[in-house]
Amino acid sequence: MSEKRKYKKRYCKYCEAKVDFMDYKDVANIRFSLSERYKIMPRRLTGNCKRHQDMISIVIKRARAAALVPYVVTRKKVVTNPFENLK
Repeated sequence: MSEKRKYKKRYCKYCEAKVDFMDYKDVANIRFSLSERYKIMPRRLTGNCKRHQDMISIVIKRARAAALVPYVVTRKKVVTNPFENLK
């Protein structure tokens, strides 16, 4: 039997900062929870708690509806740093 790999425990950065409210217009905070193809990253990768992951998903969906963040990026249009245009 192989041994289980031990990973470093990830902590929710929003709990450490005591964040109670997230604004969909704040794209700088949203980008840490998005992949390079603008998909929402899962909790196991970001380390967010359930409460803050739910908040992030709602905020990202609102930002997409307001056209601050794109819905999907095709494989042909993937750029090295997608957040340069969001500044």
